[in-house]
Amino acid sequence: MLMPEGFFFVVDAQTMRSEERPIVVVDAYEQPGRSFRVVPSEMWAVESNLLIANMDWEEFASECDDDGILRGAS
Repeated sequence: MLMPEGFFFVVDAQTMRSEERPIVVVDAYEQPGRSFRVVPSEMWAVESNLLIANMDWEEFASECDDDGILRGAS
């Protein structure tokens, strides 16, 4: 099922194993399946900014650390 927002969050085994609990953000619209991870305290920024098109996917993805986790957007 496609989400009207164009993305969704997924909690997987890696989320549960990691102390930071990085949640997967999955694109369901522009390039379905691409993803990055975000720490729970920054989920609001991803959700809010993608919903109002204040920031786009590439901006968030470029802010991820080398391990593919977004810990805060600048």
